[in-house]
Amino acid sequence: MTYLWLFAAHILFVVFWMAGLFIFPRYLVYHQEALARGDGADAARWVEREGKLRSIILTPAMIIVIALGLALASIGQHWMEGWLHAKLLFVIALAGYHGWAVGYARKLGGGRATLSGKTLRLVNEVPAVGLIAIVILAVVKPF
Repeated sequence: MTYLWLFAAHILFVVFWMAGLFIFPRYLVYHQEALARGDGADAARWVEREGKLRSIILTPAMIIVIALGLALASIGQHWMEGWLHAKLLFVIALAGYHGWAVGYARKLGGGRATLSGKTLRLVNEVPAVGLIAIVILAVVKPF
């Protein structure tokens, strides 16, 4: 029964993390557009919004997802299963993406936009691709 409660919590926090990863890059697009317009007040508001999203939802959800996932892998004794190894690679990649997005937000906060709006819009799709792979690996367990 403990496993099922942990699994339910894991899924819920995955939803929170993914929601944050879907919206955060969109915030970066709007922040960068405010910088391009020279609207310092709007850019400052985006810094505040990004900080709140990061500290209230994004980072706590990621930490809880990883902790619960490790607990589930241990309790379920899944460590030697190939699907879990592949899933962990995608989770690590999404955590890296998370870190990159936070770093880019800090660059924008310093007034340095180094990517085009089009590139930012493209990288907004990375979490969706990662989530698709993770769900398939966790549900289908192809290997």
